[in-house]
Amino acid sequence: MAAKDKKTLGKPESKSTSNISDIKSLIKFFYIKYVPSYGNSFFFTIGVYLLEIFAILAITGIVMSIFGPSWPVTTITGNFVLSVHLWAAEAFVTLMFLHLFVNFSTSMFKSKRLVWMLGSMMMFLVLLEFAFGVALPGDFVGQVNSRAGADLWNGMGLGFWINPLNHAAVLGWHIAIVPLLLLMLMFTHYMLVKRRGLSTPYRKDIPYSMVPTDHNAMYRRMAYIFVVILAFAFFLRAPFTPPMTTQSFASATPSGFAMTLLSEFNHSSGTATYLDTIDPYRFDTRNVYIDLPYWEYINTTHYPNELNAFYAENISEQNASIAESFAYFEANGTVAGAINSSNPLTSVIGTLTRISQGGLYGPILQSETAIGTNETYTLLFLSDSDAFVNKTTDNGLQVSQWGMLSLGNAWQHADLMFWLIPYNLMQIVMSRLPWWNDLENGAVALVAFVILMFLPYIPYLRDVPDRLGLYKLFWNRFTVPEMRKGKIKKRMAR
Repeated sequence: MAAKDKKTLGKPESKSTSNISDIKSLIKFFYIKYVPSYGNSFFFTIGVYLLEIFAILAITGIVMSIFGPSWPVTTITGNFVLSVHLWAAEAFVTLMFLHLFVNFSTSMFKSKRLVWMLGSMMMFLVLLEFAFGVALPGDFVGQVNSRAGADLWNGMGLGFWINPLNHAAVLGWHIAIVPLLLLMLMFTHYMLVKRRGLSTPYRKDIPYSMVPTDHNAMYRRMAYIFVVILAFAFFLRAPFTPPMTTQSFASATPSGFAMTLLSEFNHSSGTATYLDTIDPYRFDTRNVYIDLPYWEYINTTHYPNELNAFYAENISEQNASIAESFAYFEANGTVAGAINSSNPLTSVIGTLTRISQGGLYGPILQSETAIGTNETYTLLFLSDSDAFVNKTTDNGLQVSQWGMLSLGNAWQHADLMFWLIPYNLMQIVMSRLPWWNDLENGAVALVAFVILMFLPYIPYLRDVPDRLGLYKLFWNRFTVPEMRKGKIKKRMAR
């Protein structure tokens, strides 16, 4: 035995080397070692890239959570991290739909029904995660999405459990509940695929052979995807449209603010007349927007209580006061004149408008909820105003019956939710029917999701991809080496 060998014989492995070896062994445990010959192409390795992007989203999300909600919109570094998070989310959803379409086109759901169902559940959760994430930066686009999302969930009867107007709850859904559910589903989904391997072609006319998995090619593509996300984040930063507040609303259009207060007072606003009487709409708008804020202000300042004077009037006098108040503010009456008006209701509305201009009305409204980050009352009040509707339209965020965002300038508002196009079109077209509203639209969306999830068990419908020949998009001479070789042999025979 050589002297060198004698020295190394029995020498214990260093701790660092041992740790690295353990990590490598753990990673290799999750490798799928053999795949059909087409399995090394990009289309059949998308699941791996989704895992990579999920990690990017988790890391950037954790960083933003550490530095707080204002960091991404007030610092250059924070905005870059937010931009990486945004474009990673866009890439994740885009590749997820492509992954779904590949498996649909090749009818792989027939042999792996549970894998398909888990994937469908993950798709639903990912779309939910994205919708919640859009609201969290706190800009105007987030406000519109939150308001539209509230209608969607109420339309499906889930408003009590999922209220996008409550940003504290949204944050919990976005960074804890949904990601944990996704992690569990993704792990189960992947382990099922690892145990049984990639699905082989169900058609006998698609030749294939089992080959070693090209992990190096996958690593290269992962690097390319990461670079592309960084490039998009660097050149197309996440925009920020300042949010609308009660103070900015009252300062810009005091008469419009006062008119909105009056519509809440006489229960003629959109919130007061909303058809789905479930949370977060189940409250008395007069009590929330006028009575409680005014009484709190009066108790603090000890000014004369004009609201009590109004309630002391008889019904006919109260109706006359309401009509007179509407007429005064429709004629753009001043706030100062309203406060000193002999009409007690006009004085109340003028006072609330004045304190809103001073920035006091918003905090009072927020304090009526259990926590200050619940913007349900504020966003519903703002959305009842013409100013909110006009700003929504001016910013290209057109809506129909307050359905989800539709049309508009997508990139300007970082609202690239292209997957909502079918839902939006249905909302726009069907809203012409007097009996069609968010409940019907939500019901159709829910039925479509259920059909997608249980597609492997639905006769005739599950055969649609094969009858349309969609498999040819992903099983062809560019992805299946055996088909390419077969073509070459035919040419040689000629």
